[in-house]
Amino acid sequence: MALKSTDMAKNMAKKLDGSLKSESLPDRFGQASTAQNNKRERAADIPASKLVPVNYRLPADLVSRLRDHALTTDEGINQVVATALNDWLNAQTKK
Repeated sequence: MALKSTDMAKNMAKKLDGSLKSESLPDRFGQASTAQNNKRERAADIPASKLVPVNYRLPADLVSRLRDHALTTDEGINQVVATALNDWLNAQTKK
């Protein structure tokens, strides 16, 4: 015997309700949410040496050379750029 459309909707709603009840809460809602708040509080205690995101437009060939160099060293792109800028700025102040 075929089910009526309302009976099918009821059965699907029961399935959905059961699957929602059986799933665990995401970390952002349960007790782990307090741990995230603690991370934010600790982040406020970071001294002025924290990282600041910066956007610059560079030529494509320079970026590809930068990526290649970063892959050959153990440093990431951020560290390679920071080292290069620091060296360049130190050389500029010595002039």
